[in-house]
Amino acid sequence: QVQLVESGGGLVQPGGSLRLSCAASGFTFSNYHMNWYRQAPGKERELVAAVSAVGTTNYSDSVKGRFTISRDNAKNTVYLQMNSLQPDDTAVYYCNARNRWYYETYWGQGTQVTVSS
Repeated sequence: QVQLVESGGGLVQPGGSLRLSCAASGFTFSNYHMNWYRQAPGKERELVAAVSAVGTTNYSDSVKGRFTISRDNAKNTVYLQMNSLQPDDTAVYYCNARNRWYYETYWGQGTQVTVSS
């Protein structure tokens, strides 16, 4: 049974930090590119950060320099370190896994991040 379980969301003040975690199970984690998406109310879901199966990272322009994605293949977990958070970062953050060789993708249930004073 495939599972992606996000944790670490919550309420934080502007300028604060959070670290999201996504624990994966039920598939061969090292064969999957791992991504963090977010969806704010009334907006499309957008890709925030990605780490490939071989460790290459990419970020959206809106988070570059503030967010860091990383993966631990030994723990089957991907992380998103979020610093200098702003109200515009408020959204539900979703973990996504995509197979590196063929089209197979999994989603987590999402974790809410709210940035507000």
